Formats: sequence, structure tokens, C-alpha cells
Amino acid sequence: MGYNIAIDGPAGAGKSTVAKKIAQRKQFIYVDTGAMYRAMALYFLQEGIGGEEKEKISASCKDVDITIRYVDGEQVVFLNGENVNGRIRTEEVGNMASVTSPNPDVRKKLVELQQQLAKSADVVMDGRDIGTCVLPDADVKVYLTAGSAVRAKRRYEELLAKGAECDLAQIEKEIIERDERDMNRDISPLRQAEDAVLIDSSGMAIEEVVEKIIGLCS
Repeated sequence: MGYNIAIDGPAGAGKSTVAKKIAQRKQFIYVDTGAMYRAMALYFLQEGIGGEEKEKISASCKDVDITIRYVDGEQVVFLNGENVNGRIRTEEVGNMASVTSPNPDVRKKLVELQQQLAKSADVVMDGRDIGTCVLPDADVKVYLTAGSAVRAKRRYEELLAKGAECDLAQIEKEIIERDERDMNRDISPLRQAEDAVLIDSSGMAIEEVVEKIIGLCS
């Protein structure tokens, strides 16, 4: 049985950055759930299944195996045994993942695959419902949050660094709307698991958050 760390929280709280650093420090596998949804989307594209063909998508989920392993120090996503790292970051795959990820059968299959991975390896997983649904028995559960203004400012600075034009007020408005959607969706809404440790990163540096979570690991 692997040692599992589950990190949940709203958009822009720094979950992925923190999870990757913890995985690096503890030599755990960082389970990039988004990459798994992209690998599933790639499979549908390879099979010539359209995003609107819900029944075909549901039926073909059972034929898919997706896992993540480290190969020569690099995290590699395998789709039915094949390394697909170089093919899942395209715009086409991203769009397909966005259309197919709400499908309950896609979600059910990927949760099963994520749970299998967590049983066989030490993992850090982040998302919206990891501690509540995907890994309810995780050894360490964290709900990582920050004020909407802080999260908007982080996102704003990220976009500026990439040379994008952006509006801070608009970004904060979108973050608040996304929180609302995530917390009120029918399937696996965003909420703090009863046994999760709440960490508000508003006034904390990334390294401080990493240290705090590592300190929770026995």
C-alpha cells in the first residue's frame, strides 16, 4: 500500500506547485490528474470518436489504461503502455479533454485508475475532490486555500510574466465565479474533507507551505 498525500482547494491556491515540490522532496509520484484526462482525450481522438458522441465515449472508457511512472527522473504518462508525454499538450487534445471530462463514465474510469496508482505507489495528488472522493483514506489530507484577491494577483503576475495582457479585477471576478461553480457542481463538489488540515497560503511563501505539509507526514 502506497503512502498518499491529498491536496484539495480552489483554483489558484498553488496546489500543483506545492504538490510537485513535495513529490520531488519525498521522491513520491506526483499524479497529474489533468494529464490523465488529456491522455483519455487523446485515446478518443485516436479512435476517431467525436466529443459529442457521449455513448461511444462511455463505451470505450473500459478499453483504456492510463498510468504515470518515473522514467530516468522524468514523469511519464502511459496510455495503454505507450509513452504519450509528447502528444497530450496540444490544443486539440486540451479541447477534447475539456469536452469529455464532465462525462461521468470518463470520470469514474479515471478515478479507478488514480486509486490503483495510489495503492501501488507513494503519491501526491491534487485537485478538487481528492480527499473527499478519490483518496478518502489518504494518510495526509490538506485543504489549501487563499483569499480570492491573493489568488487573482498570483494569476495576474503569472500572465504578465508570459507577456499576456490582463485585467486584475476581471481575473478576480472569474476566480470567484469558478469557486462558485466548483463548490456547487452536482458531481464531487469542492469542499474540505472533515479530516483535512486547512492551510491558508495568503501570507505564506510556497516553501513555507511545502514545509508545513511535509511536517504533517509521519
